[in-house]
Amino acid sequence: MPREQDDRVTASPPDSAFLERAAEALFASRTVLVFGEVDTRLAQTVSAQLFALAASSDAPIRVVLHSQGGHVEAGDTIHDVVRAIAPPVVMIGTGWVASAGALIYAAADKERRFALPNTRFLLHEPRGGVGGVESDVAIEAEQIVRMRERLCTIFARATGRDKERVAADTLRNFWMSATEAREYGLVHRVVERLDELDAA
Repeated sequence: MPREQDDRVTASPPDSAFLERAAEALFASRTVLVFGEVDTRLAQTVSAQLFALAASSDAPIRVVLHSQGGHVEAGDTIHDVVRAIAPPVVMIGTGWVASAGALIYAAADKERRFALPNTRFLLHEPRGGVGGVESDVAIEAEQIVRMRERLCTIFARATGRDKERVAADTLRNFWMSATEAREYGLVHRVVERLDELDAA
C-alpha cells in the first residue's frame, strides 16, 4: 500500500543570517533575551550584552525573561551585573520566571519589574544534594543555609515583605500568577502590550 503523503510543513531552524539580523535588531532596541536554563554560558552571554549596552549609552535596557531556573551562582552573576551597570534595567517576565530566574528578575528596581498576563513565578529554598564524608556534609549544609538566608534577604528587599515571611513562604514551592506576584510585591505591573511600558 503506498504511503500517504504527509502535507504537514516542518519548521526549519532559523539560519545564521537571520539570527545575526535578529541580534542586531535586539541590540539596536536595547533589548536582552534571557531564555532557558540559568547556567554559566547564559550568564556569560547576558553579562556581555548588558556590559556592551551599558558602554554604548545610559538609556534604559529591557530584559525579557523566561526561565525555569538553574544554577544559583549563575543567577547571582546576572543579578549583580543588572544592579552594577549605570543604565536602568526594565524586567519583563513571560512564560515562567522560576527559581534562579526569579533571582534575576528581582535585580531590577520595583517600578521597573513588569510581567505579561500568563507569566508564572516560582520561589523556593535552594536545593542541593549533600554527600561525602561527614565534614564535607557539614560544610555543604552550612553553605545551603547561608544561601537560603541570602536569597530570603534579596526577595524580602525586592517585595517589601518581612524576611521571616519570605522564608516561610519559600519552604516549599511557592507558585504565583502574574497578578498574585503583583500583590506579593514582586511585580510592579501586569501589562498586555509592551507599549504600556513607555507610559509607565
